[in-house]
Amino acid sequence: MDLSFIDNYRENLRLEAKLALGGLPESIFETLSAFANTSGGLVLLGVEELPDGSLRPVDLPDPEHLRRQLLSALSDRRVISCNPLAPGSPSLELVQGRRVLAVAVPPAPPSKRPVYLGSDPFTGSYVRRGSGDYRCSREEVLAMLSAAGPQPPHFPGV
Repeated sequence: MDLSFIDNYRENLRLEAKLALGGLPESIFETLSAFANTSGGLVLLGVEELPDGSLRPVDLPDPEHLRRQLLSALSDRRVISCNPLAPGSPSLELVQGRRVLAVAVPPAPPSKRPVYLGSDPFTGSYVRRGSGDYRCSREEVLAMLSAAGPQPPHFPGV
């Protein structure tokens, strides 16, 4: 995606903008889960969605701190079941002279789905519909678990 044309973009099935001026937004994890469990997508931190739906970069004051905060949370299995980011993500981008973090999320392979928040896939899995993130129904989670195939047994502490 060529971010130099950001004025022409709108949030959609594969694009989400988050202002993130007050730090890492909690809702980013729902979006990461949703993108990983559907078609993948791009989250732009430091981008404001205007009332007409257009997007505008705002310049993150400390993008490196935000990047470290995100990567730290993604390594904590109590936060999210796996790190769904593409290699090299998040990346610092200069958009219209402003610093933006681009967080690329490919679709998770069936063996990794569902990507979920917390410890319960039935309450922490999301999918992307239109420009929104929606909690999965029990049936959707069961379908993803079934598509993942048999899983090896988990032995805590081994």
